[in-house]
Amino acid sequence: MIRAFLAITIAVLIGSPALAAEDNKTLFPALQVEAGKLTIYSTTDLAAMKPLIEDFQKSSPDVSIDYIEYLTNELNALASEACRKEEPLGDLLLSSSVDQLLKLANDGCAEAHTSPETARVAEWANWRDEVFGFTYEPAVFVYNTRLVPPAEVPRTHVELADLLRERLDYYRGRVGTYDIRLSGIGYLLAFNDARQTTTVFGRLLESMARASAVARCCTGEILEEVAKGNLYIGYNMLGSYAYEAALRHPELRVVVPRDYTLVLSRGALIPKGAKEADLGARFLDYLLSERGQSIARTNAFYFSETGGLPPDVDGPQNLKESGIAQPIRIGPALLAVQDRAQRQRFIEDWSQSLIELNSPAWTRE
Repeated sequence: MIRAFLAITIAVLIGSPALAAEDNKTLFPALQVEAGKLTIYSTTDLAAMKPLIEDFQKSSPDVSIDYIEYLTNELNALASEACRKEEPLGDLLLSSSVDQLLKLANDGCAEAHTSPETARVAEWANWRDEVFGFTYEPAVFVYNTRLVPPAEVPRTHVELADLLRERLDYYRGRVGTYDIRLSGIGYLLAFNDARQTTTVFGRLLESMARASAVARCCTGEILEEVAKGNLYIGYNMLGSYAYEAALRHPELRVVVPRDYTLVLSRGALIPKGAKEADLGARFLDYLLSERGQSIARTNAFYFSETGGLPPDVDGPQNLKESGIAQPIRIGPALLAVQDRAQRQRFIEDWSQSLIELNSPAWTRE
């Protein structure tokens, strides 16, 4: 018992991936006699994927599924190391940090897959038949209606920057966003914000620094803080998580920014040499199918490229037709996002602008 206790203690201290996997693993038993087990490593919250997994098992009742959750940077590190050792990490990787998946594919860590379902994927959401986008999620603002007056609700990035300047005392320490040093998706969104317009991004960054914005690792942490009233506004939140939180917390509202809206597609990749690559491909085809997309739209991710916005979302009637949607293309440009020198330089500039000015506020809970 002492030896086991010491092993667990050491594993916690050094951050053992094996222990973390056990802590973050959920088993979905086969509905019939098991004929195969699919292992999925993912950065997507279990609550969002559960309806899809359970519906998939209705058509594949002999398949059990291990679903293992990690933060984006953690999953990327594990997958990169597994690829280097030629020991594939599971049978399917799902990540909101599509730039990280693209880097893995470019490093030879992915299996190509083609099918009638992959042929349906938009050109901007398919990289060499190795990385596929399976959701359509805008980056949104979220606010607490009890604490943000209707006249102050920002509907563009410039309006948010101006609000923080004009009402500095009121919003100081009350705006939350990603800590891009910890969050892969936060880094991806910030990098693409800067690409849209350097002037607006710089202005917003300065305003957030002056307002002592609060950084967190994850969307869920920020959304809960906004719901509790500890934060008043959340910036660059993933639309699916934001809308789901608004369904649970009536005081939350979701705003699709009117000047431009970054749109992310969560990515899927079959690791090279996966033991159950066929099962990984089968689940991937399900995610891309009309049935999978319908379940995703109604029960999990809520937004779609061709449909209108979900009820009570403040934004244009149709994102694509409005012209404000800026999809983050799964393509070669994302390799620049993962360029080591450029990444380090961007994070250092961001940190200097925000963290060093407000070091007490920038903590991970």
